[in-house]
Amino acid sequence: MFARPFLFPVAAAATLSFALAACSATATSPAGSRSSGHGRVVNVAASINAWGSILTQLGGSHVHETSIITNPDTDPHVYEPTPADGRTIADSQLFVENGIGYDPWASQALAADPNSSRVVLDVGQLVNIPDGGNPHRWYDPSNVETVADTITSDLKKLDPADASYFDAQRKIFENTGLARYHQLISDIKSKYAGTAVGASESIFAPLSSALGLDLVTPASFLKAISEGTDPSAADKAAIDAQIAGNVIKVYVFNTQNSTPDVAAQVAAAKAQGIPVTGVTETLSPANASFQDWQVAQFLALEAALARATGK
Repeated sequence: MFARPFLFPVAAAATLSFALAACSATATSPAGSRSSGHGRVVNVAASINAWGSILTQLGGSHVHETSIITNPDTDPHVYEPTPADGRTIADSQLFVENGIGYDPWASQALAADPNSSRVVLDVGQLVNIPDGGNPHRWYDPSNVETVADTITSDLKKLDPADASYFDAQRKIFENTGLARYHQLISDIKSKYAGTAVGASESIFAPLSSALGLDLVTPASFLKAISEGTDPSAADKAAIDAQIAGNVIKVYVFNTQNSTPDVAAQVAAAKAQGIPVTGVTETLSPANASFQDWQVAQFLALEAALARATGK
């Protein structure tokens, strides 16, 4: 899903502003940090748990992390933050938002509680994706690396006494946490590069590129479904022809955004014997780590590609 029209309710904005102002007055100093038996602990938060999981792993025992959206059934685009969310954002010393119009409520909440000492990492700005671009940056492995590096750098600036600890956490995340993730990306790319696939929306586009797959679904259809607008009749006809002619070998759909058009394509693909596999926008299950969630989806995709190609 992408940036569907979203109007921040006036009453909700007022409530959130009041909550933010109240908790700003009582926040611990400096800017939400505290101490524990193992040294300083920094309050950090993320708008979605895809980034929150990475933030948690990189910060380790020296951060207390809270993700705002954790329910796989929640649509981040139209989410309305609660007063508790306002307190989480106000108390955070480092806040990671996705940007690119994906979580507009996050920037509004931040604006309601300006804090010069808070570090805000806007992923879209970091990886130079403008508004209107594909917001699903956690499905781009190179962007994941960039965000992880920046989080580590930000944590070191906020807590320089523990810089070596954060460097060690970054190495563990890269060499152990993401080991299977990177291996599957390499395996799928080396074995299935060039394979034609279809998708329900733009969420899969960054990953398909990283895997070397040929995503043949019209880009305008992917964008329309992501933005919650009606796709053109021409695009739907083109996809119907791709499915009927077995042009695509696998169909990938966002299980959290199954519109009637997408449901019809899924049914048609299955009827045609084309393997169908899903992806989600948020961690599934909600308590999974980023890498375990991604690896599970990679394995399902790899199995679908194997069935379709016999490789």
